[in-house]
Amino acid sequence: RVCGGHLKSIKHWSDANKCDMTFSVFIPERAARNEAPPAVLYYLSGLTCSDENARTKSMFQRLANKYNLAVVFPDTSARGTAVRGATDSYDFGEGAGFYVDSTSEEWREHNNMYTYVVEELPEVVERLFAVDTERAAIMGHSMGGHGALVAHLRNPGKYKSVSALAPICNPTESEWGRKAFEGYLGSVEAGAPYDATKLVSNYEGPHVPILIDQGSHDEFLSQLHPERFRRTAHLAGYAPVTLRMQPGYNHSYFFISTFMEDHIRHHAANLGLAERT
Repeated sequence: RVCGGHLKSIKHWSDANKCDMTFSVFIPERAARNEAPPAVLYYLSGLTCSDENARTKSMFQRLANKYNLAVVFPDTSARGTAVRGATDSYDFGEGAGFYVDSTSEEWREHNNMYTYVVEELPEVVERLFAVDTERAAIMGHSMGGHGALVAHLRNPGKYKSVSALAPICNPTESEWGRKAFEGYLGSVEAGAPYDATKLVSNYEGPHVPILIDQGSHDEFLSQLHPERFRRTAHLAGYAPVTLRMQPGYNHSYFFISTFMEDHIRHHAANLGLAERT
């Protein structure tokens, strides 16, 4: 129990990844028996993380409970699959699924994190908890920010609100992205459908508000390209993109926890949630 709500860890079989997967979920306290079920925010974590990092370090719980907002934290990859090379590096394999559906021979059975996050996980959450999956938002950090932007841009209207913290915005032009796409998809070019900057240039659908926070002292800024995404969105006529450069902040959970409440408020406003007393 935390901040009036309940934080749970769930293990389940995943058809998408052909293994057991674990996710964490925060369920706010119901204020009255006739209160509407909570809306849902999906938080996608970055490289090396599991479902545990953001749930313990991001300081989201107080406002999530006040706004009656459930928050779901999936893992960042399948684990324990014995795929060759799965644990050889921090930026590929376990803890680094990159939110793609793999097509390469080695990975196509056990790394389908795009389908897992967009399709399978919401179905599991809806089966297990009384939540309103029609009022859904998505956000993420770094690799998870990439995943959140791509999930929105490939599924117009599925999410009513989107945000990201230091996201990898143009992964076909990033070391991390190129490595992931070559390994999971066979080539960098095959990663174009998972590149938010490329996707936003041709996007057709509701212009859901997107909030991006980026630290000015981020040690990985050269891999992230947030301004390129903002500029491309502007040229494509996607107006509601807010990019805030935050002076002095790096890529860490200190940065995440500092601005997490702003992101909760962003999602609450877009989902039509009022702060509960």
